[in-house]
Amino acid sequence: MIVRQSFFILILFAALSAIGFGLYHGVSSAILNRPALTSQTSYYYLPKGSGLLRASYLGEQEGLVETHWHFAFAAKSLGLETKLKAGEYEISPGSKLRETLSTITSGKTYKRRLTISEGRSNLQILAMLSGVFGLVQGDIFEGKLLPEGSYLPETYFYERGESVEAVLSRMARGMDTEVQKAWDNRTANLPIQSIDEAITLASIVEKETGVGSERAVVAAVFINRLRRNMRLQSDPTVIYGITGGLPLERPISRADLRGDTPYNTYRINGLPPTPIANPGVAAIEAVLNPANVTYLYFVADGTGGHAFANTLSEHNKNVSRWRQIEREQRAQE
Repeated sequence: MIVRQSFFILILFAALSAIGFGLYHGVSSAILNRPALTSQTSYYYLPKGSGLLRASYLGEQEGLVETHWHFAFAAKSLGLETKLKAGEYEISPGSKLRETLSTITSGKTYKRRLTISEGRSNLQILAMLSGVFGLVQGDIFEGKLLPEGSYLPETYFYERGESVEAVLSRMARGMDTEVQKAWDNRTANLPIQSIDEAITLASIVEKETGVGSERAVVAAVFINRLRRNMRLQSDPTVIYGITGGLPLERPISRADLRGDTPYNTYRINGLPPTPIANPGVAAIEAVLNPANVTYLYFVADGTGGHAFANTLSEHNKNVSRWRQIEREQRAQE
């Protein structure tokens, strides 16, 4: 009788175990295959030092799971509770929890993109970084920025949590590498004595023209003027002396051209004391390998490019044409 009771107890235990296992398996499968609640791409960020509990609450906060215990349960059932890796991850809408956890343990973090356009000044770069990294105005006085012209305009990839100093350091290394490469391959006998002077002139060329095919010609004009000890007479340098690298927000005036600043190349000889922007590689290469032309003057031609001249009389004719184009444009407006 005792043996028969024991047998029935064992059968009952096995049945209950089977039912329990089935229920566990069913619940586990349902949770692991449950899609994220959000209908848009999510960017799940797990800070360094986070444990499973924090990771679970962050999953609930981002809408990856209905409740945080689903996240924790799924991670434990897959043996991943100690394998979650810090970083930001891109989670597609409708991703199953199993897939989400696989992504978070893969270490394949999401790379953010930051594009610095050619010709941006340090103040303009600071404004951009302020929006991305949450800087405050006082940070410019705390050594975050190197001197004007130190950063290479380029597209940079960075991860959430990376410091602004790390990104700026990569930008500065990029400029050092590219300008040294261009300097080593420069044309002989240029009236440029140093890499700093090359960057300064390249920044002026960058601000003078946005037409790629013109850069080497514009650079040649300034090189020719330097060789003849003629003043550069560049409007962008005058503007930099007024604004420090921000847009003037109005047409440049005759009074501006008479202004007494170290950057007014209508009044000073040679190059201004520093670059007026951060030039791109093409502008640097144009300065160090200028076109073989004899032009000394240029002015806008109304097409987005410039008209070049060898003599002042030719230049004055080009200026007259440009003034007429300006008058016609104002009349149309």
